[in-house]
Amino acid sequence: MNKIALYLTLIFLCSHVFAQKTPLSEKTIKSTEKEINKVIDKFDAVGLSIVVVKADEVIYSNSFGYKNLETKETLELNDIFRIASISKSFSATAIMQLIEQGKISLDDDLSDLIGFKVRNPKYPNTVITLRMALSHTSSISDSKGYFKLDIIDPRKNPDWALSYNDYKPGTDYEYCNLGFNMIGTIIERISGKRFDHYIKDNILSPLGLYGGYNVNELDSERFVTLYNYDKQIQRFEPSPSAYAKRTEDIENYVMGYSAPIFSPTGGMKISAPDLATYMTMHMNFGSYQDIDIISEKSARMMQSPVAHKEGYGLALRKTDELIDGVSLTGHTGSAYGLYSAMFFHPEDKYGFVVITNGINIPPTDDINSFQKAIISCLYKNFIQGK
Repeated sequence: MNKIALYLTLIFLCSHVFAQKTPLSEKTIKSTEKEINKVIDKFDAVGLSIVVVKADEVIYSNSFGYKNLETKETLELNDIFRIASISKSFSATAIMQLIEQGKISLDDDLSDLIGFKVRNPKYPNTVITLRMALSHTSSISDSKGYFKLDIIDPRKNPDWALSYNDYKPGTDYEYCNLGFNMIGTIIERISGKRFDHYIKDNILSPLGLYGGYNVNELDSERFVTLYNYDKQIQRFEPSPSAYAKRTEDIENYVMGYSAPIFSPTGGMKISAPDLATYMTMHMNFGSYQDIDIISEKSARMMQSPVAHKEGYGLALRKTDELIDGVSLTGHTGSAYGLYSAMFFHPEDKYGFVVITNGINIPPTDDINSFQKAIISCLYKNFIQGK
């Protein structure tokens, strides 16, 4: 009986694995792409790249529309987008690596890590921690800018106090780009490596991914042109500054202070399939195909809300706004006309990468409507129905 039971178990497991890897039917793909094209038409999307992952396998990937409107060049899957704020999760992943090495902790004082005083002037005795900066609960504000650390450095700017909100650190949430440019600087100071090189050497290269924060070191022929829609003239306008070279800034680079020129908060350039691989690593709690990037403990900490009302953890957040009745984990990005989304379900092992290089949002809709329409369609046809 034991041999029979073992035999039946093996048959079940094999059939289950086969079922997981059974390709989508041509009929399903065609009907789904028909729905996707309706959304593209509604939002007048310039281009759109999509990757769907299930159980570590890419079950669907495709690109639609244009890489460049002026040349009518078709968007290809291996083309590279500046993905905006999804970049924050790369910075947070690097921080978790340094924590695992025992070099820092989430409860460290940001002042000690960054080399100048970081205190909300209204609460001078309250320590602002690394955890607060990673979860947007630090009370640091973007109100006076975030492209240079000088804006919040008391040694450089007499108006540094204006870069803080009125609430006590750790008690409220406000999304903050400056905090993550500070995080990039801390990565540099603690690791001894320039920020862009650290991310490449410790996250991208181990996963076999092509991309990075330094435009100068990437193939510009693969860059997807990003477009803002100008409603006054009713036309898409390109955003060349998305891929502006930083040659002079790099020549005058100051280690441990100049990291914001690479935009740790939003400057990652990567293709949709490579971003999906990175996403799968987080979906698997820090590992991808036997490659460990961070520990399961660190990955779960990143995915656990700190700012509970917003569902925001450490550069990853939980939301039920994309698929009715389903909570996903991930991040969005928006800049220069680009809108990106990377969301996954860590328990059921599926995820989505959706990136557009420009859309015209109808007056009755918003970006959440676009992302929800695409991701809900993918879920209904490729995940829920399988």
